[in-house]
Amino acid sequence: MEKTVSDAIAYRRSVRIYKDEPIAIEKVKSCLKNAVLAPTSSNLQLWEFYHISNKKVLQDLAAACFDQNAAKTAQQLVVIVVRKDLWRQRAKANLNFLKKAFDRPDLEPRLLKRKKIVLNYYDKLIPFTYFDFLGIFGMLKYLMFQIVGLFRPIYRQARRSDMRIVAHKSAGLAAQNFMISMAAIGYDTCPMEGSDTLRVKRILKIPNSAEINMVIGCGIRSEKGVYGPRFRVPFEETYKAVT
Repeated sequence: MEKTVSDAIAYRRSVRIYKDEPIAIEKVKSCLKNAVLAPTSSNLQLWEFYHISNKKVLQDLAAACFDQNAAKTAQQLVVIVVRKDLWRQRAKANLNFLKKAFDRPDLEPRLLKRKKIVLNYYDKLIPFTYFDFLGIFGMLKYLMFQIVGLFRPIYRQARRSDMRIVAHKSAGLAAQNFMISMAAIGYDTCPMEGSDTLRVKRILKIPNSAEINMVIGCGIRSEKGVYGPRFRVPFEETYKAVT
């Protein structure tokens, strides 16, 4: 029986040593299907998920992850990849979907107005936001938005570095969906940022324009898999109520 959301969140720990016990590829794949349901900026879904079960590739990736136990003992690995370079294709996919969704002759005025807004969003605003050339256009947009922002609220994150952050945030949300889903079925994970990302990309034949968000070890925790009790800064120090 699967755990509740709260139970799965409480169960999830960063497990660094796994039992030498296989886990089901299809179950991990099902958890990755939950990953793609995560919220994502502008619904662009600028991510890919590499699910590795090949023993030789697992060994190569473990070496690229500096032979961390979480990679070396993992039964499978999942690599979360950011594909900001695919924004044109993903925007077009959204545009085509919305055109079909609104392709009705009997649209009421409210929906006609919404249709115009969302089609303009993906056809004009997304290209304006994501297009850049050597960082120059992004900086010009950033300066322009700062000036406009003196007079009214405006979106200010327009530089190439800002858009990278946006894409990585979305990928991180997908990764959390995946890890909680794994915890719900009694599987364990460990998100790793420590890796030679260039080697990871070469091993998996990932384009240079893509970026590695994290590598996630997957398996069933051993008795020594969790290194210590959970520590969190007291909730009262991080909770700020605005009433």
